[in-house]
Amino acid sequence: MTGSVLDGEDVVQEALFQAYRNLDSFDDSRPLTPWLFGIAHNRCIDFLRRRGVREEAEAEAAAPDSVAPFEPVGPALGRAVEHLVLTLPPKERACVLLKDVFEYSLEDIAELVDSTVGGVKAALHRGRSKLATAPTQVSLPREQSADLTQLLHLYVDRFNQQDWDGLRELIADDARLRVADRFAGRLDESPYFGNYARRSVPWRMALGEIDGEQAVIALHLDNGEWTPRSVVRLNVMDRRVKSIVDYAHCLWIIPAAWGQISIFSRSEKIEI
Repeated sequence: MTGSVLDGEDVVQEALFQAYRNLDSFDDSRPLTPWLFGIAHNRCIDFLRRRGVREEAEAEAAAPDSVAPFEPVGPALGRAVEHLVLTLPPKERACVLLKDVFEYSLEDIAELVDSTVGGVKAALHRGRSKLATAPTQVSLPREQSADLTQLLHLYVDRFNQQDWDGLRELIADDARLRVADRFAGRLDESPYFGNYARRSVPWRMALGEIDGEQAVIALHLDNGEWTPRSVVRLNVMDRRVKSIVDYAHCLWIIPAAWGQISIFSRSEKIEI
């Protein structure tokens, strides 16, 4: 739905936190999955709207509901379908994924997205019709400035040298840190760098790209080869790192993005 495993993980974390806070309102006579999915779906829609998709979604919703039937794209396309549907408005995107990738029934989808079976059918028809004419590859490039790339290279170099004082020169004094599932607060109130310094497993950082977004990729030495293990996302403003999100404890992110990760050296881009 988000087009990025990192954005998707953030939505999941927010959804689980909201579910925990609202657990006393859950009707335990009903299945848990639709309730959780409904929360996650709504958080996802909120995220997409914040990212500027709202106007496009509303314009698409005004289109006619009746289009010629089209055969399902089918779950065999897997990852390709996931990326193609990023061209669709949120409701069509959710319906196509749930039906043609996860093979939910129309009735289940209607409950999950808070719609009717007729509404789901209309969204499926519109979405499939658009996918039939969509390009086979969908590119969603994100703008990267030379200054940002240079700062990230410097961040990675100093991290690998364990030059923590030099690294702090690149980071704003009030920078925030979130280690997914572990910590959220000010960076200067955490043992973040010390935890990396004490790691017994050989590691190094590399500048890379995951789902089209520049990020820092943490590599571990595995059987003599450096293998992507986790991801760190940096938010940079005014040439200083304002926030760090480290997904070191979310080991499912790298497998989910496998094949959509690139590692950059100083002179080349390596696809993995």
